[in-house]
Amino acid sequence: MAPIRSAQDRSAARDSESVNVSMPSDSSSRSPDRITPTGRYVILAVAFLGWLFGGVQLSITSLAMRSAAIDLLDRDGSLDLEQWNALNAADQPLPAADQEQLDAWKAQATRWFAWYQCALMFGAATGGFVFGRLGDRLGRSKAMALSILCYSGFSGAACFVQSPDQLLALRFLACLGVGGMWPNGVALVSEAWSNLTRPMVAGVIGTAANIGIFLMATTATHWEITPETWRWVMVVGACPLILGVFSMFAVPESPLWLASRSTRAEGTGPDRSTSGVFRSPLLRITVLGIALATIPLIGGWGSANWMIPWAGEAGEAANPPDPFLKAHVSQARSFTGMVGSLLGGWIASVVGRRFCYFTVSLVALLIAQYTFWFTVPTDSSFLFWVAGLGFFSGIYFGWLPLFLPELFPTRVRATGAGVSFNFGRILTAVTIFATGMLMGYFEGDYARIGRVTSLIFAVGMVVILFTPDTSKRQLDD
Repeated sequence: MAPIRSAQDRSAARDSESVNVSMPSDSSSRSPDRITPTGRYVILAVAFLGWLFGGVQLSITSLAMRSAAIDLLDRDGSLDLEQWNALNAADQPLPAADQEQLDAWKAQATRWFAWYQCALMFGAATGGFVFGRLGDRLGRSKAMALSILCYSGFSGAACFVQSPDQLLALRFLACLGVGGMWPNGVALVSEAWSNLTRPMVAGVIGTAANIGIFLMATTATHWEITPETWRWVMVVGACPLILGVFSMFAVPESPLWLASRSTRAEGTGPDRSTSGVFRSPLLRITVLGIALATIPLIGGWGSANWMIPWAGEAGEAANPPDPFLKAHVSQARSFTGMVGSLLGGWIASVVGRRFCYFTVSLVALLIAQYTFWFTVPTDSSFLFWVAGLGFFSGIYFGWLPLFLPELFPTRVRATGAGVSFNFGRILTAVTIFATGMLMGYFEGDYARIGRVTSLIFAVGMVVILFTPDTSKRQLDD
């Protein structure tokens, strides 16, 4: 009689079977135990760079879209840029009529800025689902390459827009690729590296976007982003086209995805329909994943991100004006965000996934509330508090690449992670759109907006209590 095996033995056997499964004979297919160290590092490097340039796209929205809106509103006759500059540069209090006109133009520019952020969020949410499904059906590496080509190509096309509507459409299309990059890059890296190294590589991937944001912000401290000069950032956004082509032909495919495809072709595996993430038993997991990803997205884009136009407006009104203040704020937030993202996966693996998320939500809530209640962008302490919020917000984005893939089986991992991470952007977009439409209610006061929207971190402290503990879960079926 065969001995009865423990659950631990059975788990080890499953791991062994997933590593030694036979592959199709085509040259691009490799068994997981034969994927070379070079192949793993190529996967990690391209996924890192792909998400880094995704961070550049996020930074472009924060730094350039208000200036772009002002320029394009001038081009379609909705705003007089020459008068705008003259009124902003006035040393004396403006006459009531001029001040009313300036306030109306600022409100119009702020609404378009909010809509451009919405384009990013809706585009990324759609792209996360579309490219996530492609990743589960065609392969992670091909879908990742298509995502990079998408966001870089449409960014380049935005150099030539002549109206706010044209830019809105192209930003939506570009952000389809931003949304598709994350789930495929994370799934590919998670499946190519062992469970022991995943906390480290999750941190590496998580920090990539913040590095991209920091590099773009640093560049903006040397070259002004104004209504007259903003188009150069779109050229920067187009640069990853070369990376996308390289990724299409040189990046190895996920070994677990190849094994999953082989099993399905033989008719021995379970149903591989990616729509399963919206059906029982995965539906509850998907809803929780969406909620957990939504908290930091609203906390970042729907709350802390208002600090950048707030700083831009304060810089314009300062005496003398400081056109680089918004770039310094973005630098401070993204630099500490890099550190937080890099450590996020490791911290979660040490203290536990749920405890980490709860604590980060609590501290981010306290810092955000203090910053929006008691500081302004021209204070000497403002950058310190922005940096603190950047660090703790960054931990989320090292935590998510580690945790979300653990929730889903291989057959729907890219779709599940993509839906979880990117569908949260829909709720974030609704938040941004609502606050943009309520600028009159908030009287153009960015601090009041931040005080309300940063309460989302308190919701995260509750949601994490209902989430399963995946600390001991292996990435297999």
